[in-house]
Amino acid sequence: MNTKSFFQLVFKGMAMGAANVIPGVSGGTIALIVGVFERLINAIKSFDLKAAKLLLKGDIRGFIKYIDLWFLLGLFAGVGIAIISLAKLFKYLFVAYPIYIWAFFFGLVLASIFYVGKRVSKWNVASIASFIIGTAIAFSISVLTPASENDSTLYLFICGIVAICSMIIPGLSGSFVLILMGNYQLIMINAVSDLNLKILLPVAVGAGVGLIGFSHFLSWLLKKYHNPTIAMLTGFIMGSLGILWPWKTEITETFGDKIKTVGYDWFLPTMSTSFFIAVIFIILGMAAIWLTESLGSQKSEEK
Repeated sequence: MNTKSFFQLVFKGMAMGAANVIPGVSGGTIALIVGVFERLINAIKSFDLKAAKLLLKGDIRGFIKYIDLWFLLGLFAGVGIAIISLAKLFKYLFVAYPIYIWAFFFGLVLASIFYVGKRVSKWNVASIASFIIGTAIAFSISVLTPASENDSTLYLFICGIVAICSMIIPGLSGSFVLILMGNYQLIMINAVSDLNLKILLPVAVGAGVGLIGFSHFLSWLLKKYHNPTIAMLTGFIMGSLGILWPWKTEITETFGDKIKTVGYDWFLPTMSTSFFIAVIFIILGMAAIWLTESLGSQKSEEK
């Protein structure tokens, strides 16, 4: 991989990292748009017995090639840079200009439905049904009532699996899913701050199993049923629009010293200057996706 390709991956990773900072926007959505989603899934699933054998034999060059290491390093370097540099900026914008920033990302995700959906080469009955199911699942998640806390080892293991899988799937938020499962405060606040390994270890094991297992399953789906799978992922993105609707009141709960959103009360906007400015931001968000797609299409995804 040459230097130019590496920095292109860093840029795409920064776009994914920026999405992960935004509530309700998934890095998987951006990965689909910029054309690295399938390669990312295949790279993750390559951490298997063959990779371990290459490492144990001392075949470092073969190991690096097999797991697509430079691709992963470039992408996750960009993710890290974006999260560190943009977290405070987005925190300020969501407090100072909530409607406008939500409007921008609503437009961004709205446009991404078209660009991700056009990767479906044939919209048949199976693809349309998959799209509808994906939309229904994602929207249902946004309106579910959070469960109560559960610290059983098996449930913590399941939390790790579900949370990591939701981070991979476009349109879903891992932290939001943990809130719905009732264990956000237990895992992300209490256990992390106290380094409670009794809580963190089952979650980490579940996340590891979920990441490898789900990446294999998703890779198989993309190869065997590419169109229905992409259609369902497009549906997940469509279903996340409810979370991004600019005109809403957040329903929050306090977890320790953090306040997290657990739901929304939506309402229709009134015709005002603020409304028309928000519309402009929606258009800007759509334009940003068009620009990202245009830049991404200039260089096809490396195999």
